[in-house]
Amino acid sequence: MIGQALNRVDGPQKVTGRATYAYEHWEAGQPLYGFIVGATIGKGRITRIDTGNAERAPGVHLVMTHLNAPEQGPRDESLPFEYWRAQPVLTGPDIHYHGEPVALVVATTLEQARAAGDLVEVEYTVGRGRFDFAEQEDEVYIPKVVNAGLPTDTAVGDFDAGFDSAEVRVDEYYTTPYEFSMPMEPHACLVEPRGEDLVVYVSCQIVDAAQASIAGTLRIDPERVHIVAPFVGGGFGSKLGIHSETILAALAARALRQPVKVALTRQQIFQLIGMRPISNQRVRLGAERDGRLTAIAHDVTMHTNPDVEYAEQTAATTRSLYAAPHRLTSHRLAPLDLPRGTDVRAPGEAPGMLAVESAMDELAHALVLDPVELRIRNEPTVDPERNVPYSDRHLVECLREGARRFGWEQRPATPASARDGRWLVGYGVSAAIRGHFQGPTAVRVRLEADGTAVVQTDMTDIGTGTYTILTQVAADGLGLPPDRVRIDLGRSDFPTSWGSGGSWGATNSSTAVHRACLALREELLASVRGDTGSALHGLDPADAVFADGNVRIGGASEALGEIVARHHPDGLEAEGGTRFMGDDPHYTDYSINTYGAHFAEVGVDADTAEIRLRRMLGVFSVGTVLNPKTTRSQLIGGMIWGVGAALEEEAVVDPRSGAFVNRDFAQYLVPVHADIPAVEAVVLDSYDDKANPLGAKGVGELGICGAGASVANAVFNATGVRVRDFPITIEKVLPGLPPVET
Repeated sequence: MIGQALNRVDGPQKVTGRATYAYEHWEAGQPLYGFIVGATIGKGRITRIDTGNAERAPGVHLVMTHLNAPEQGPRDESLPFEYWRAQPVLTGPDIHYHGEPVALVVATTLEQARAAGDLVEVEYTVGRGRFDFAEQEDEVYIPKVVNAGLPTDTAVGDFDAGFDSAEVRVDEYYTTPYEFSMPMEPHACLVEPRGEDLVVYVSCQIVDAAQASIAGTLRIDPERVHIVAPFVGGGFGSKLGIHSETILAALAARALRQPVKVALTRQQIFQLIGMRPISNQRVRLGAERDGRLTAIAHDVTMHTNPDVEYAEQTAATTRSLYAAPHRLTSHRLAPLDLPRGTDVRAPGEAPGMLAVESAMDELAHALVLDPVELRIRNEPTVDPERNVPYSDRHLVECLREGARRFGWEQRPATPASARDGRWLVGYGVSAAIRGHFQGPTAVRVRLEADGTAVVQTDMTDIGTGTYTILTQVAADGLGLPPDRVRIDLGRSDFPTSWGSGGSWGATNSSTAVHRACLALREELLASVRGDTGSALHGLDPADAVFADGNVRIGGASEALGEIVARHHPDGLEAEGGTRFMGDDPHYTDYSINTYGAHFAEVGVDADTAEIRLRRMLGVFSVGTVLNPKTTRSQLIGGMIWGVGAALEEEAVVDPRSGAFVNRDFAQYLVPVHADIPAVEAVVLDSYDDKANPLGAKGVGELGICGAGASVANAVFNATGVRVRDFPITIEKVLPGLPPVET
């Protein structure tokens, strides 16, 4: 079953509306509804807050502010990952960013809660906020580590000497804006008190982190917090940790002893969830005339919240992508009084590769060298900074196969030289790389006496197909048809996983299922080997084949259900798991990544500078493909996200208040169907035996890595205009367009 294009097993539930998301649970009966009132300033202090009118409004049960909120646990900075830390809210009168919760109104209906929220009177002393990134770039500091615990800076060789002696040099700055995850399902939860326990129906990516964070904030035993998250409507990093709506719902439910629902509005998501930090990136490339790099440097400055540090690993992939003897990378943070930075799909790699792969295109242009050939000439033989071999690297194959399929030989050699009617036409290419991660994950697989299997783990399905691929891995491991496998996900009383995020979810959970199935097979074969009543008695278990619900050894066969019923009438179960990659020698002895190559064709209107994507191709190497349908879906989704980063996405801060002025989908632009024509993803056959026993690696975020740069490079090829301040818009291209022919 592994590698088959199985339709989503949860598809019928979703299209018939039977898949239950956080806000849609009714097990607790009729809940109360909470609405968050946010600060209208970006920095300062509450001097007066009057809730009297709100408390007297129809249907209101509670108005909670910093004056009556329960004491909460502080963030435990000793915990290595932010997602597991306490997230206290309403802890005092100080305002740290625009929209920060200042009150929660709980009422019988949502409409009553929102109406009463308008009656909460708040007066402030306004402080001097730091909202403008450009003004704070000189006030930077060096973080101890960056995201995922990676080193802040790296240096190999002597970059200054290597760069200064290079025959051809590129030294440019690239800027990327604030960006948001914006999953389809808003951040929402329902909290039901049951005695001293809380049942929390929440939209989250990591169940264990949600449980620990809520318990730490409320200062209660984690065993008293029961997380339920069977379906999650997208996360893209924004639901790796829980947020204020969940904590406030939990506080209110405990105070009122009634179920409370809280969901963020779309506008509130822009202010309360966090975003991809704005960045200013300096990329320096030094090369010989033949295109071989002698020096590469990538220096990044980005924003951080002064209270909750977040350093996106924006320069990290540069450390492994191309060969060059002299190397330098660095990360610096500029504190701003804005919401905290957070993981947004492919954190670090997406904005970092947008800059580096644009710079590589600039180098190719300066050398008058084909951009595909430039990348191939700089293919390393070992990881150039860690000095360890790659586990399985097929970047060159991706570039060559993509060039062949795309018709790269037709690329205009001279920018602004190809036209199709009024459209200037250009081609662009970019490489893609993303690190593969492994975290601790446990899965329990149980065989019932009727020969069916049940897989249980707190792993989440965020719309990526977890239910389907775990069905396939379990069916493959036990020789069962898919309809005899049931997957139970997203509950804190199931074995603990690292959830969905960082492209680690599928491989962690699938590997754990695979190992649990191996343990079950060994137990079953041991049972029949000594059973004189079994047709398999005395036969060599090494020859056993599990298929079609039967166990076969040579010409003998017995139904799996019969073996379980006879020897394990109450069922048989086993657990399998994975561990931190730091404890796995493969991850220290090898550089384990996924790879790809993006190709884009754009048209740019010669009169108006309107940019249209005409077609796009990605060719990828990700090890074993668990399901080609869900893999393709993930990859093209990432590619489309890359188009948005290149051409559309940009959140704009009001420098007077720290508010995002375009905090809705009318003004914060993302790609829609009309923006995206033919997009195709192709995956090369490969198997990475160092990654895990299945040979599979993460897929979800690879599609966005480098995708935007291929579009940006195509715009340059079409127009001769190089835009380094993303996104690329009409205003930035129009002044540099070549004269219109008359």
